[in-house]
Amino acid sequence: MSLPPYATIVQDLPSTVPFVGPEAQERKRGRLFRARIGANESVFGPSPRAIEAMRQEAAEAWKYCDPENHDLKNALAAKHGVKPENIVMGEGIDGLFGYIVRLFVEPGVTVATSLGAYPTFNFHVAGYGGRLVTTPYVNDREDPDSLLALATKEKARLLFLANPDNPMGSWWDGAAIRALIAQLPSGTLLCLDEAYCEFAPAGTTPPIDVANPQVIRFRTFSKAYGMAGARIGYAIGQAGVIKSFDKIRNHFGVNRIAQAGALAALADETHLTWVLDQVAASRDRIAAIGRANGLQPLPSATNFVTMDCGRDGAYARKVLAELISRDVFVRMPGVAPLDRCIRVSAGTKADLDVFEATLPEALKAAQ
Repeated sequence: MSLPPYATIVQDLPSTVPFVGPEAQERKRGRLFRARIGANESVFGPSPRAIEAMRQEAAEAWKYCDPENHDLKNALAAKHGVKPENIVMGEGIDGLFGYIVRLFVEPGVTVATSLGAYPTFNFHVAGYGGRLVTTPYVNDREDPDSLLALATKEKARLLFLANPDNPMGSWWDGAAIRALIAQLPSGTLLCLDEAYCEFAPAGTTPPIDVANPQVIRFRTFSKAYGMAGARIGYAIGQAGVIKSFDKIRNHFGVNRIAQAGALAALADETHLTWVLDQVAASRDRIAAIGRANGLQPLPSATNFVTMDCGRDGAYARKVLAELISRDVFVRMPGVAPLDRCIRVSAGTKADLDVFEATLPEALKAAQ
């Protein structure tokens, strides 16, 4: 008995998971983390109204979801001042990245991004046989000018930029993003990841222009809305581009419990404001803890703080390992020179008490 051959694109790809989850680490270690502050989740949780909506909808889980996501798309359209046909829902931003890559990338097609940027987008590019080209961060920020030059030179079909950025927490103001959009070469689609936009300073996100088919903007309920485990996100774009998702998307991919929760979360502005306040306070405390221990916190427009450990990636990995060995889950950027840093997500007072007590021990052990 023998298997049929794998698809040519797939056969040489490694079997990999872009992120090793804290659960996998806990299973390997045989114990739980005391502070789970590494995955940029919102430890402050979903809106109580969202929790109740999901609880009620669980009893209806025998039904398939609405494959058109009608109610949620209409609510999002009203929020953003667009039409429902300008919005597509997906299984988190990661799922939507897979769809946009599938729509535009085939073997040999070039995609431009920053070296060290969000790796799941790259994962999908590789999965569809795309050719990935990169340009380095400049001063710990993705650099629009460098990305534009790269996309133009390499005739990239997709250009990926996150604003605010993961893993560095940096950002550009809306004027810089508008300038990039204005100079996009013909035939290039800007994939603008705005997962952290709710945390960013006013003016970071430029006005939405759904008349421009060269820009698609990705948003999520995973971060500020605290629904990472529900896997629900959306993209905003020109109606023709959005309609094309129906060619290939999993129409039952966004489950009805997640749809109900997101709809309720969207309506609870009070909870969202409270979460943003908690995150701001947590960022300040993380930064203060870092400075007190000789680390340099970078400015952040997200729900995490990236901190320069002052040496190279090897040293930062030792610090990370020592924190994990002491039951504190954090992460770090994956490529040099960004990997001189560790990245700490906003946490509760109890989480940060553990981090504050543990960091000096980890730094000492890493010496």
